[in-house]
Amino acid sequence: MDTARLDQDRALRRVVALVAALNLAYFGVEFSVALSIGSVSLFADSVDFLEDASVNLLILLALGWSAKARGRMGGLLALILLAPCAATLWTAWDKFWDPAPPAPLPLTLTGLGALAVNATCAMLLARWRTHGGSLTRAAFLSARNDAVANVGIIAAGLATAALASAWPDLIVGLAIAAMNLDAAREVWEAATEERRAASA
Repeated sequence: MDTARLDQDRALRRVVALVAALNLAYFGVEFSVALSIGSVSLFADSVDFLEDASVNLLILLALGWSAKARGRMGGLLALILLAPCAATLWTAWDKFWDPAPPAPLPLTLTGLGALAVNATCAMLLARWRTHGGSLTRAAFLSARNDAVANVGIIAAGLATAALASAWPDLIVGLAIAAMNLDAAREVWEAATEERRAASA
């Protein structure tokens, strides 16, 4: 491996490690707030932060592997991306039976914090999304989708304040689950292409 490639891999490892740390730290913040105010969207997003931290830690382990091995790991990451979907559906089901609206101010402020973290992560990963195959693509797509979801959480907070209803939070939570499902599909397709290219 040439020196330039080694330097690139080291730089990517530093970025991925930072992204993993940011996601793990904000998971703790968002999960605590979600439990305290009973928010489906924050719960879904907090589980997503934990999943993102796991994805980036797995990427750290898999960097430098062959394209075939990266393709297999990419397939595993696609399955991991489904975890927030399942958690969100479970939480949403509970919310149907107890439709109390979450406190709008903590919901909105926590969504703003999550947007700042995810936008930072997406910018850090943007230049690396084609370096490392399906693995770094998974990390970039997840951060990008999460930033979009956070805008929805902020909107849900504002709508909750205006309507005093649990529905905006619930709808955004289910939309986050749908976005994660689509990201899982994209990563699975990228991993499949990587395995095929390695076998050709």
